[in-house]
Amino acid sequence: MSAALFAAGIACGLAACDTGPPPPTPEQIRAQIQRLMPATVQDRAGWAEDIQSAFAALDIEPSAQNLCSVLAVTEQESTFTAHPAVPGLGRIARKEIETRAERKRIPLFLVRAALQLESPNGQTWDARIAAVRTEKELSDIFESMIARVPLGKRLLADANPVRTGGPMQVSIAFAEAHADERTYPYTAEGSIRHEVFTRRGGMYFGIAHLLGYPASYRKPLFRFADFNAGRYASRNAAFQNAVAVATGIALDLDGDLIRYRKGKDGSRVGATETAVLTMAGKLGMSPGEIHRALSGAHRHAFEEHALYLRVFEIADKRNGAPLPRATLPRIRLQSPKITRNLTTEWFATRVNRRYTRCMAKAG
Repeated sequence: MSAALFAAGIACGLAACDTGPPPPTPEQIRAQIQRLMPATVQDRAGWAEDIQSAFAALDIEPSAQNLCSVLAVTEQESTFTAHPAVPGLGRIARKEIETRAERKRIPLFLVRAALQLESPNGQTWDARIAAVRTEKELSDIFESMIARVPLGKRLLADANPVRTGGPMQVSIAFAEAHADERTYPYTAEGSIRHEVFTRRGGMYFGIAHLLGYPASYRKPLFRFADFNAGRYASRNAAFQNAVAVATGIALDLDGDLIRYRKGKDGSRVGATETAVLTMAGKLGMSPGEIHRALSGAHRHAFEEHALYLRVFEIADKRNGAPLPRATLPRIRLQSPKITRNLTTEWFATRVNRRYTRCMAKAG
């Protein structure tokens, strides 16, 4: 051993080198999760096990902040019910079927006749839809209809209209995309869609959607808004605000920086991109460069792009003070399940209140 290494070892021994506390064991994490859960949760050990294993599989730190974020969203979305009931779901489903039929110009009498056919369990499809209580039940019925009912494939176009599920109400499209990019850690019992409706799968994909991406937010409130509106929606809404300040052009702060489909005017250039284009000279960027930059707004690196930095530089100067780098998107929630005038801000603030209570319990 060299003299330098020997001296370093002696110094470390004398100073009782502090390597920090050991990481918590899975058992300790599960115990903390149970302690932080609302008192009304049933099968606390089962929920804790599924949440802890999801954190481990996703390699996300099980800090009090992260655990409370997950618990708050789960309580808001389902009150810790793996298959939350949706009031009037049968009526909602029937309306969706009729809407699709009208869109495809299928006569309603044909649809109604098809729904009176006997399903595999002996009931008519119509009776089964009328009695449905959860999205899992409805998803299973639609899957069976697509395969068996004569109009099923044409009516549903091989696309199950149930788009969210599980205790965190995660997007099934997100779950399927995530499973394509990263190996699902459990043995899937059927499709990824079916896994979303299990407690372990619903929590795994919900936690991935909420916490499995880098963000510069100083408050978890904005992650809660992103969970509802899409990743980086809060940051992008703040960017839209900066564009509005810099240009004097009013914009909807919805977090959508580019238009992915043609608008009613036949153009693919949306309001935000149009406003940014008026700054092309100040930005020193061509329309193509601006479009490519805005197309990367779904990535964390967007906030390091010259476009983002220059827009905020101009806007901050015009405002006379730094503008916020995150703001709650102004989006009205639209879904057949929603019967009230709800917004992303409403969702995020409700979750944030639950998070605050959880953090107080965590000490």
